[in-house]
Amino acid sequence: MPKTGKELHHHGAERDFAAMLSKALVMELDGTHRAVKTVMRWTGASERCVKHWLAGTHAPSGAHLIQLMRHSDQVMYTVLLAAGREDLMVAIQLSAVRSKLVEVLTLIDQH
Repeated sequence: MPKTGKELHHHGAERDFAAMLSKALVMELDGTHRAVKTVMRWTGASERCVKHWLAGTHAPSGAHLIQLMRHSDQVMYTVLLAAGREDLMVAIQLSAVRSKLVEVLTLIDQH
């Protein structure tokens, strides 16, 4: 396609979302090079993309976001919060607590 000279501009909401995801990833993984490698492994994204996500300058695509949500509780909570679905956060947390309780009960029964 011919270049028209127009650029796509990020809207404030997109920048805010990218910043929110960046904060979630940094909270979970820190900002180290190991974090970059971990996110690359989770998503299959390039190092450059992951560095942009961690810096908060770009948000991941839908497919990458799903992979991040699969691996990162912080990202999952951030997306739910951004969507106004705090009620689902409680359900997820209760499910995690239930799983831990089952695990503890299994250990108790083994002894």
